[in-house]
Amino acid sequence: MAVQGRTRTGRSRADRRAALLAGYRPLPGAFDEFIDGQGEVRPHWEPFLSEWCALSPAELSQRFGLADRHVRDTGVSYRVHGDVDARDPGFGERAWPLSHVPLVIPEAEWQVIAAGVTQRAELLSTLLDDIYGPGALIAKGLLPAAAITGSPDYLRPLHGAPGGGSLQLYAADLGRGPDGRWWVLQDRTQAPSGTGYALENRLALARAFPDMFRSMNIERLASFFQGFRAGLVARSKRVEPRICLLTPGPLNESYFEQAYLARYLGFLLVEGGDLVMREGRIHVRTIAGLKRADVIWRRIDGDFADPLELNAASALGVAGLVEAVRQGQVHVANGLGSGVVEARALMGFMPAIARQLTGEELILPNIATWWCGQPQERETVLDRLGEMSVAPAFRGNGGPDDAPVLPGELSETERDRLRQRIVARGMDYVGQEVVRLSTMPVFQNGRLEPHPMTLRVFAASTPEGWKVMPGGFCRISDEPDARAVSLRNGVRSTDVWITSEEPVAQVSLLPTPDRIGIRRVSGTLPSRAADNLFWLGRYLERSEATLRLVRALLGRLMDADPAPGRSETVKQLAGMLVAWGAAGGGPARKDPVAQARAALHSLDDYGSAAASIREARRTASVIRERLSIDAWRLFGDLQRQLVPEDGRKPSEGETYEIADRALKSLAAFSGLSQENMVRGPGWRFLDIGRRLERGIATCRFARQFADSHASGDSLDALLDLTDSQITYRSRYLLGASLLPVLDLVMLDPYNPRSVAFQVERLDAEIADLPTLADDGMLEAPRRLVLRLAADCRTTEAERLDRTSVLLFEQLLMGLSGAIADRYFLQNSGPEGSRMTSIA
Repeated sequence: MAVQGRTRTGRSRADRRAALLAGYRPLPGAFDEFIDGQGEVRPHWEPFLSEWCALSPAELSQRFGLADRHVRDTGVSYRVHGDVDARDPGFGERAWPLSHVPLVIPEAEWQVIAAGVTQRAELLSTLLDDIYGPGALIAKGLLPAAAITGSPDYLRPLHGAPGGGSLQLYAADLGRGPDGRWWVLQDRTQAPSGTGYALENRLALARAFPDMFRSMNIERLASFFQGFRAGLVARSKRVEPRICLLTPGPLNESYFEQAYLARYLGFLLVEGGDLVMREGRIHVRTIAGLKRADVIWRRIDGDFADPLELNAASALGVAGLVEAVRQGQVHVANGLGSGVVEARALMGFMPAIARQLTGEELILPNIATWWCGQPQERETVLDRLGEMSVAPAFRGNGGPDDAPVLPGELSETERDRLRQRIVARGMDYVGQEVVRLSTMPVFQNGRLEPHPMTLRVFAASTPEGWKVMPGGFCRISDEPDARAVSLRNGVRSTDVWITSEEPVAQVSLLPTPDRIGIRRVSGTLPSRAADNLFWLGRYLERSEATLRLVRALLGRLMDADPAPGRSETVKQLAGMLVAWGAAGGGPARKDPVAQARAALHSLDDYGSAAASIREARRTASVIRERLSIDAWRLFGDLQRQLVPEDGRKPSEGETYEIADRALKSLAAFSGLSQENMVRGPGWRFLDIGRRLERGIATCRFARQFADSHASGDSLDALLDLTDSQITYRSRYLLGASLLPVLDLVMLDPYNPRSVAFQVERLDAEIADLPTLADDGMLEAPRRLVLRLAADCRTTEAERLDRTSVLLFEQLLMGLSGAIADRYFLQNSGPEGSRMTSIA
């Protein structure tokens, strides 16, 4: 029986193999990574294919689901430039397009790629030193001056500055030609992206195929990031430097990656507004004053880095950054002027430059390039215009004219216009050989199909020299056209597996115990991060208040045994939804069910639960490096609950259940923040935001439902809205009465929902926040919260009326403003001048 079982398994594997390979035909004239010229699977792919064939279709689907859930739960995403819709809860975020088949490269072949990328990184680093230094290559005639000075990425103010064009991270976009040789399609030196996405691709596929990952001896990536981080630390003048990752902001196409890398590497994620130059040094604006920044890993274009000396229109950079670089007080990686060597105009000169600087030929040649700024090369391009790809010689503004074109596919009129532009201003164009890219397998329609691909390989400058990531960022096109220009809009990505003959060493970014000292003090909290944590807490509490209103309203509408005064309570509840912008007016105002539904789902009403969660998610996306995966997953769950995809209007009962489930999800987030977040400044600002918003909402509820003429049902609604029913019933046997209810929700310091309790927590949190001056004087937020605490302790329930409750509400709102003025300062001003710098 065992023999028969193995026979059946063997046949099953053979059948699955045949099904996977059915119809797999490499594209004509293209090298295929998976199938050789004889139609056989290449040897280094066999272990992978064998493992796949051992899985049934159901098992394979389950493995794919694991990878896809990892991508969804961790929020891996990207944006397309200009694709931002304010009505979209994700603000233009798109789910990461993961392909489930990795690119497999054997170790021997990878060593050649790594050697070529290392050589090119060293070459470009030397070239940058010459461009921003002696200019020997231009003097010798090996490099035309116009090919450098004509580039918008050549930054004249950085000439002679230490590290003006230095490289710490280099990336090469590679393609394999029909002959099987790898070619450099483009150099990336400005601010290379993709390292974080490569790491996420690895985590997703390692989760899906852990057994395969181990058995094939796949090289690990952690050592690369370890070396990169060590290289940045070595650039600082201090033993424990403060390293910042400078991001363009949350609407940038790769913001997820930037936040992810900041968390993974332990860097401080900052925007230009978080930084300021004082006395020749760059500092981070924090809640404790100015803190020195030693190293800045930039993810913005160099010319946007300093509006004072570079691009005056930039709102992304730091005024004075160039001067700080010139004085050697901060190191910027990559150097602000490093983007100049990305220009396609330089690619035609690289072979000669390599021979001059290294005495060697390029291990990885770039595609043949003719810069039209030279008469002979321009004539070559014009003569062979129909055979070439024509591309901009330098980086432009990202418009349609920046994309390469195939003149052979243009109309006669369009080709003539292009020819005229090249003749009129040839230095702006290059002609390049049209390279046919290799293909790799993609799982589609139940089988493997060949698709064109490119490979981005990264090299980092470390204290031990250049180190190449043993993997990379592979992009796959959905288009069958294997020419390089067709991949400018690649739509999938996958992991790159470098196989080894020997078991690979386990590497972690965690330092060994003897290399790190113990500390219990939280790191630096930038003012911007504190601001966003504060408002994250407020938005979450605001959405909870709306959900409680909706649940209280619908619960009374569906009650089969209504209490006296019920109709008036329903009007009050519906009126509150309209008053604070959760539900619109108009004809729907007369239908409380429609109002409840709008307050739950409408994105057009700024106070609705869906709108508040949308704002909370957007705020959280700005500080996602400070939130756990579980917290981010809860945002996704809330968004799916409150923004139905089918557009169907739920019934009264369904609307009630949606509100109830959303409240449970918010309670889960509250539990995560209370139990899992370290009690540092970040947690304090999140909690302060929640406490303030809860106190303000409770005051508004009390003014609406606990006036001197309040019915028992209105008081009962107030207890529902403040989640105080159980506490009240345990203390009082009679029904809801005005003074006991007011005391419980306003003044009782033991009720975690009362205003007094919120004020006590605010007092404790604000007392633990840092002060700017050690002069013994109370700062404005502390003074206000102490006044509030005194009022809560001395006021009696008998003296509470609408006016006194309104005073509590106004004091809380004044406290919010005082906190913003003190801690969320982003621009220089009177208080900014008082910020002290701590080295």
